[in-house]
Amino acid sequence: MVPQRVSLLTIGAYDLPVLRKFYQTLGWEETELSSDQYAVFKTAGVLLSLFPIAELAKDAGIEFTSPPGTFHGVTFAINVNQPEQVDTTIESIRSAGAKILREPSDAFWGGRTAYFADPENNLWEVAWNPSAIFDERGAMISF
Repeated sequence: MVPQRVSLLTIGAYDLPVLRKFYQTLGWEETELSSDQYAVFKTAGVLLSLFPIAELAKDAGIEFTSPPGTFHGVTFAINVNQPEQVDTTIESIRSAGAKILREPSDAFWGGRTAYFADPENNLWEVAWNPSAIFDERGAMISF
C-alpha cells in the first residue's frame, strides 16, 4: 500500500535566489534544512521546497525542455479561514511583487477565490471554502 499523504512539494526554480526572496517577502519561514542551493519553507500541511530546475530534472532522470514562464499544469492553494482573508492575503501578496491573475471574487461553488503567479509563473490560488475543515496546525483535512 502507498501511504496516502503529501509531505513535501518541490518547485523547480529557474533563478533560486529570486524565487527564494519572493517567498521570504511573503513572510514565510525557512527551515534549518535550507542552504545556498536549496530552500525549504514551513507551511501548515507540508514542506515547500525550491530547488534548481535543471538539478531537479537531473535527479528525476528526465530531460527538461520547458522554457521559463510556461504553465506546468499544477496549481498550489492557500486556503484561509474567512472570506475577507482572500482579499487581505492577495493585497499582501501584491505588495510582495506577485502578478495577480484573478482578483478576489465570489466563486460559483460558494466560496471566494483569487489567483496569483510567483516570479517564475508558478500559479497559486488563495481561497476560502465555507466547508473547509482545518486541524490544529492549520492544515486542511476536508472540504
